[in-house]
Amino acid sequence: MTTILVIDDEPNIQELARIYLEKEGYRVEPAGSGQDALSKLASHKPSLIVLDLMLPDINGFEVCREIRKSSEIPIIMLTARKDDIDKILGLELGADDYLTKPFNPRELVARVKAVLRRCGTGYKPGKPIQVGNLSIDIARREVNIDNKPLKLRTKEFNLLAALTQNFGIVLTRERLLEMIWETDYYGETRTVDIHVNHVRDKIADASVAIETVRSVGYKLVPKSENGENTK
Repeated sequence: MTTILVIDDEPNIQELARIYLEKEGYRVEPAGSGQDALSKLASHKPSLIVLDLMLPDINGFEVCREIRKSSEIPIIMLTARKDDIDKILGLELGADDYLTKPFNPRELVARVKAVLRRCGTGYKPGKPIQVGNLSIDIARREVNIDNKPLKLRTKEFNLLAALTQNFGIVLTRERLLEMIWETDYYGETRTVDIHVNHVRDKIADASVAIETVRSVGYKLVPKSENGENTK
């Protein structure tokens, strides 16, 4: 059974998440603090984490940072603030998605399903794709540059896969949101920009680069000699 670790110090949030997630067949393990969560992470081996930012001991950002030191387990962050700073910082630390409190528990379930689906299946299997010195195996979820393995997070891999499968073709931010995040809420295109920057840094040694098409989106292209086509 798929286990969801719900980290929140509000019992009503824990209970609401438990009721709705258990209806969908998930097992829910609650944690009321950051330390409790980190200990349960090892013992319960959850498939996904729902993480509140405001915890009584360690804040959610620190918990996320600790988790990302050793694990790529999917994380959905909960924030009570409506401004973008918490969301952007959470994504930069490695969160896969977020919800703003108060939230509809049905939306939580939908986001849990979407994140698990992306992390569990991703793209359809096929032969590895070779573009320059970069090779991406969609089925094995492996990326190599000059035959050296490259570690990417779930969304980073999916983003690079989408751009590689559409080599030379511009994908709009809105289209990438639909493909990778499975959402059409176009107000969140900043999420795409953040992940593109992360992938750019990680494929710096590749002979291909992610080029920005101003006011439109991104495409994967051969890297120019001076590297200016990546901005």
